[in-house]
Amino acid sequence: MISAPMFRRMPVSRAAIALCAVALLGLAACSSTSRQPAVPASRVPRADVVGYANDIRYYPRDLEDVRQFEDDFVASWSKERAALGLAPGAPLPPAAYLAISGGGDNGAFGAGLLAGWTKVGDRPVFKLVTGVSTGALIAPFAFLGSAYDDKLKALYTGISMKDIAEQRPIWSAFFSDALADATPLYRLVEKSVTQEMLDAIAAEYAKGRILLIGTTNLDARRAVIWNVTEIAATHRSDALALVHKILLASAAIPGTFPPVMIEVEEGGKRYQEMHVDGGTANQVFVYPAASDLAKLSKENDAVRARTLYIIRNARLDPEWAQVDRRALPIATRAIACLIQYQGIGDLYRIYTIARRDHVDYRLAYIPASFQTPHTTEFDTAYMQSLFGTAFDLAAGGHEWETHPPVLLSGEGDEARRRAATDEAPAP
Repeated sequence: MISAPMFRRMPVSRAAIALCAVALLGLAACSSTSRQPAVPASRVPRADVVGYANDIRYYPRDLEDVRQFEDDFVASWSKERAALGLAPGAPLPPAAYLAISGGGDNGAFGAGLLAGWTKVGDRPVFKLVTGVSTGALIAPFAFLGSAYDDKLKALYTGISMKDIAEQRPIWSAFFSDALADATPLYRLVEKSVTQEMLDAIAAEYAKGRILLIGTTNLDARRAVIWNVTEIAATHRSDALALVHKILLASAAIPGTFPPVMIEVEEGGKRYQEMHVDGGTANQVFVYPAASDLAKLSKENDAVRARTLYIIRNARLDPEWAQVDRRALPIATRAIACLIQYQGIGDLYRIYTIARRDHVDYRLAYIPASFQTPHTTEFDTAYMQSLFGTAFDLAAGGHEWETHPPVLLSGEGDEARRRAATDEAPAP
């Protein structure tokens, strides 16, 4: 759910600011938000969530974790064959993957696109669904299918900022862990993602389907991929609470929302990991880049047609604005620029991986033609308009892009399509 800073300062005099700064720096010197020790750097990938085995999550740049992911993926093909009544080694039907990006309240685009896709009638049952940030909140509903479209619509068209966060006093920046209290968001996640949904996710795990959510371990400064289907399949009494924490962590904008602390153990000792917005590391992901899916498929008699659909909950065209020559507007604009181009870089990275692995690439994003003003975060009217625009695009037979975006200022979507190469992925 990462986006530009959400909260603006109330106007106060310079004298008041100076007095507050002196007083609060004193408070900061004697106040802190306590936590348990972080996992030592050399042992980060080996730490287990208390009560769980390490295979419920992966560090995508750790070789042992990549191998664990591959073992889990290979095992999913056996589950698929059993669910379909196929013999071991029998050819598998075509598969569809879905990756949903971050984007804050722009998640209304992904929600609307999925609902419109349902209306067309050719929305796949996805073999793999991944989500980051606001995409993490969408992912469980997308994974479970069109029966959950109404709940997803309500989540992105019937809420406002009061359902997401409560702003803390300005001095929270000095001695607290965030500028806002995310208790409303946690309650929303608890209400929206139920035990019934987790049981349904566990049932899909038995069919070989996979749901992955991304967070960022801030202590280690590393991306983490959580296998929610594995967690659901444990049927532990605390599994739902863990999934709620993962979803909240994936949407926890650093500095704005409090981080989510995960209790872990390693070598017989207890530690705490600090997890924040998955978009801090990746705006969108599919699977670890080190996993050569084409090679893995060939080695395990699982060569099949695959199509990857990416929903980028953001605009990709450069948005012009005259920036005030003041620190806060400059920083806000720079962060927004950084996030936009990080997201574009992720789309190119995934495209390269898809070509290597012979996966067809499909991309959708907020069109430049969408012009509803975005004056505040989680403005209900804005989200309703964006949901409706995305719904109409999908229901009207929207054509997915087959290449990453080529940004040509002022030229629009059609020019970007003409500028993209027509070379198709390897068969």
